[in-house]
Amino acid sequence: MAPIDVKKICCIGAGYVGGPTCAVIALKCPHITVTIVDLNQSRIDAWNSDDFSLPIYEPGLVDVVKQARGRNLFFSTDVDKAILEADLIFVSVNTPTKKSGVGAGFAADLNYVELATRRIAAVATSNKIVVEKSTVPCRTAESMRTILESNSHGGARFDILSNPEFLAEGTAIKDLLSPDRVLIGSLQTGEGLDACQALANVYANWVPKERILTVGLWSSELSKLAANAMLAQRISSINALSAICEATGANIDEVSHAVGFDSRIGPKFLRASVGFGGSCFQKDILNLVYLSESLHLPEVAAYWRQVVDMNEYQKSRFSKTVVDTLFKTITGKHIAVLGFAFKADTGDTRESAAITLIRDFLSERAYVTIYDPKVEESQIWQDLSEACPNTPLETIKKYVTIVHNVIEACKDKEAVVIATEWKEFLEIDWQTVYDHMTKPAFVFDGRLLIDADKLRKIGFKVKVIGRGDSTQ
Repeated sequence: MAPIDVKKICCIGAGYVGGPTCAVIALKCPHITVTIVDLNQSRIDAWNSDDFSLPIYEPGLVDVVKQARGRNLFFSTDVDKAILEADLIFVSVNTPTKKSGVGAGFAADLNYVELATRRIAAVATSNKIVVEKSTVPCRTAESMRTILESNSHGGARFDILSNPEFLAEGTAIKDLLSPDRVLIGSLQTGEGLDACQALANVYANWVPKERILTVGLWSSELSKLAANAMLAQRISSINALSAICEATGANIDEVSHAVGFDSRIGPKFLRASVGFGGSCFQKDILNLVYLSESLHLPEVAAYWRQVVDMNEYQKSRFSKTVVDTLFKTITGKHIAVLGFAFKADTGDTRESAAITLIRDFLSERAYVTIYDPKVEESQIWQDLSEACPNTPLETIKKYVTIVHNVIEACKDKEAVVIATEWKEFLEIDWQTVYDHMTKPAFVFDGRLLIDADKLRKIGFKVKVIGRGDSTQ
């Protein structure tokens, strides 16, 4: 059988995964036409904006889009045309955790995946390679194949591949340009292996062949969940140790540094914090929990569930520290929260620790002022509304203020809480901040950013996650 030559790629979904991934493919494969489609007109308009005000903030993304857009990279709402013309179709739609029905709170909601799959079957009149790019539960490809084969027409044949993303927000472009590995899963049939090779050939335009891993379809799907679960497990493990450090007087920085020197462990993902967030870690672990329970493996499910439970505990423990330190009450007090994104170098707020902290502060009737350099105000209001469903937005706005610089955020506040590790927070003029705060002035560092001794010399009362009072 002649090798499959991919000349046109369609990506359904212009979000955090599909947009950057396919923009880099277009950049590195000028001979392939890449069309990214989405039904959200405003999102596509942003991707096509003259001033490159893209709907996603990711370092390096604008440069990639500038080089490829209009040459071989296109953004459109004409989903059917893109499907019809494509040789290979990435399905890169959202797969949030279900909010109702069977598996609510754990299982992935595959409604968008199914809708995209049905659209492909309805429109396609020629053979297509359909690639799972969304994070999905194990054996989702089987469901997609059933839908495609049951609804195909015009002699079209579909080959299903799994090609999970392993991007870290904030370094996504770097990760795409020089990935640790590209994983492609396929059925181990002649047609499946041919489709797998076709996608591998696309990546081989810039990724060394030894980094392109080809595996079975189900192994690929599970590998994505497993990778995120194990990374999150490391974070929850070091955060659990941070609680012990605070109780004993040990220093979590010193502990993690010592542990990380072990070549079997390594230093990555051993930095204590107020908790992990983002679109993947919690969602993927909960998918793994649901999968384990459905396979009648309750002990396995309980094991992975504890990783999420520890993350929630870390956030609630930190907010309790703020309340306890501020003389056991924050009612009517004014608190600055620096950072709202779940991590630095992204505008993404999904599962952000800041949301949980602010929700807890509002439940104590404190006044909160928020500053984040990249998150849009509309996103903050939306997130707080969802976090406090029983409180009208008008009421929330009486207690929450959004400002546009650190000094303004901290002025006349009793406490400053660092919730995101933005680099600009390393350069705060703490003397100026102190001069304009209510005394005693408190700083709570949830990201291990500050020089605590320096701040104490200025006059601050300082609490750093993972450091007990006896180390002060």
